[in-house]
Amino acid sequence: MLDTANYTPRLKAAFRDKIRAALKEEFGYRNDMQIPRLEKIVLNMGVGEAVKDTKKVKGAQEELSLIAGQKAVVTKAKKSIAGFRVREDMPLGTKVTLRGDRMYEFLDRLITIALPRVRDFRGVKGSSFDGRGNYAMGLKEHIVFPEIDFDKVDEILGMDIIICTTAKTDAEAKALLKHFNMPFNS
Repeated sequence: MLDTANYTPRLKAAFRDKIRAALKEEFGYRNDMQIPRLEKIVLNMGVGEAVKDTKKVKGAQEELSLIAGQKAVVTKAKKSIAGFRVREDMPLGTKVTLRGDRMYEFLDRLITIALPRVRDFRGVKGSSFDGRGNYAMGLKEHIVFPEIDFDKVDEILGMDIIICTTAKTDAEAKALLKHFNMPFNS
């Protein structure tokens, strides 16, 4: 049985014990509050077939909740778009925002379990930063996560993963993620 009162995620402990000191030395920060840290991780699944069958959004919401470890919310259309047969407030996808211990647990599972299970995986693109220290990546298949039972999946969906940091520059954010063993290919 896991003692949750004294439990600290592995990556959170690594950040506290080793990574903070390494980043402080690498970038010459004078104050500990200048050291970049993870702020949140946002997971998003867009369900394109939701236009024809709104039940698919419910399935995606349940699967994303399993992956994240907390309940996902359904995202709805803000405007009607006739060309896409989308009406206002129509459910189109699902998202979840992770913070704190759940965020570190998810990042650990992403790096050590899910990414190595991706077919023909050669690392994640090192240029997917937004200029303000946030990293965005996409997965074509959500079934790489061990929480998803492959036999019960009726449709393979893609997902977006956005890692938000407090870093001011892309170089600082990339260094932070490299210390977490993010497998960059460049």
